[in-house]
Amino acid sequence: MNRLDEILSYNKSFVENKEYEKYKATKYPDKKMVIFSCMDTRLTELLPRALNLRNGDAKFIKNAGAVITHPFGSIMRSILVAIYELNAEEVFVIGHHGCGMSNIDTTKTLEKILQRGISKDTLSTLENSGINLKNWLHGFDCVTDSVKKSVSIIKNHPLMPKDVFVHGLIIDPETGKLELVVDGYNNL
Repeated sequence: MNRLDEILSYNKSFVENKEYEKYKATKYPDKKMVIFSCMDTRLTELLPRALNLRNGDAKFIKNAGAVITHPFGSIMRSILVAIYELNAEEVFVIGHHGCGMSNIDTTKTLEKILQRGISKDTLSTLENSGINLKNWLHGFDCVTDSVKKSVSIIKNHPLMPKDVFVHGLIIDPETGKLELVVDGYNNL
C-alpha cells in the first residue's frame, strides 16, 4: 500500500471512530500566542509538549530553520494575521540546536538539484533574473544570531503593533530544554 492509500485508509477509521473529538478547538489560540519554529521532524511532538501546549493553545508557523527571509513574505503575513484576526498577543521564535539550515552547503544543494533533473538553463535563468540561489538557499551560521534576527524583523515590522511581545528561544531537539535568547517582556 502506498503512503496516500495508507493515510486515506487510516483517516476513514479516524473519522468513523470519532477520534477527532479530543482535538476540537476554535481557530482562536487559547493562550493567545504564535509559535514560529523550524520544520524539523524532531520538534513535531516535542516542541508543544516542552511548552505545555495542547491542541488549540497556539498558532504554529514553521519553515526551514525558523528563518524570516523576507519581511513581507508568507511567514510575516501569517504572524500578522494571527495577531490582527485571531487575537494573538505574543510571538515566540524558537530555533533549535543541530538545525539542518545551519551552515548548509549550498553548492552541494545545487548539485542535488541538478541531479534531480532541474536543468542548468533553469538555474542560469533564475540567476540572471537576480536570484542568488546560494544566498537564497543558505540558512544561517549561528542559531542564536538567527533567532535574534527573526525577532528583530518581527518586532520592527511596520505593521507590528508595539504592544505585542516577541520572544526568542532555542530548544534542544534531544531533551526539549529551552534556552532564552530574547525576553520580549524586557525588550519593549
